[in-house]
Amino acid sequence: MRRALFGGMALACSAGPLGVFLILRRMSLIGDAIAHGILPGTALAFWLFGLSLPALTLGGLAAGLGMAGLAAWVSRRTGLREDASLAALYPISLASGVLLLGLAGRKLDLLHLLFGSALAVDTTTLKGMLGTALLSLTLLFLIYRALSLDSLDPLFLRSISRFGPLAHGVFLTLVVLNLVIGFQAIGALMVVGLMMLPAAATRFWSRQLPVLLLLSAFFGATCVWLGLLLSYYANLPSGPCIVLLAGSIYVISVVLGPVHGLLHSSSPLPHN
Repeated sequence: MRRALFGGMALACSAGPLGVFLILRRMSLIGDAIAHGILPGTALAFWLFGLSLPALTLGGLAAGLGMAGLAAWVSRRTGLREDASLAALYPISLASGVLLLGLAGRKLDLLHLLFGSALAVDTTTLKGMLGTALLSLTLLFLIYRALSLDSLDPLFLRSISRFGPLAHGVFLTLVVLNLVIGFQAIGALMVVGLMMLPAAATRFWSRQLPVLLLLSAFFGATCVWLGLLLSYYANLPSGPCIVLLAGSIYVISVVLGPVHGLLHSSSPLPHN
């Protein structure tokens, strides 16, 4: 339980800022699609190697990046928007992952893979979660300026630097890596909620990007802490508990947030 707590809170500190940039770059649904897209790779690795963190990580990375690359290729070849390509590919990926585990006869492990289990976070997994969080925060710090400019004014960035595509590639790799490594405690279908809900909630509290990044990490870590406590004492699945708490913070932010929150927005009265 302590390993899941430390690892989950560390991962929330990196997943939240990534979610902020996903929203800023209008890629929110792409994060959800990639979260589903990693399932075949992790399922195949799980089928062949069991709960081996290196195998699961490599399998998920290959599947997630492969799906993102395929969607980009289809978009360039056909003119179909990239988000539409991902929307078409991720149900196929999800069904393929479930089918792989079903053929292997590992139904109980399928539930663990989809919804997570705090008890599955061993020392190796904890090191992987801590390492992923540290790597993500370090690389985000290094590409922060290029990624911010590419998100807000990509044409200006192209005129002064060639690092835009590199920053985008590093960012996308970090998103996939966090989604892959987070499924151990939270689940493949739940981890995207930890990435997106705190990030979405922060938009109602500030307009400054550094504040958004810090708030998303704080909200995410708080949800992991309270969610795992609720899961432990109420004997409930850890992933849904964490995501529902994150959803509660989002709803509270929508109502009470000082930036376009319902109680702070002035809507004109309809004319008769």
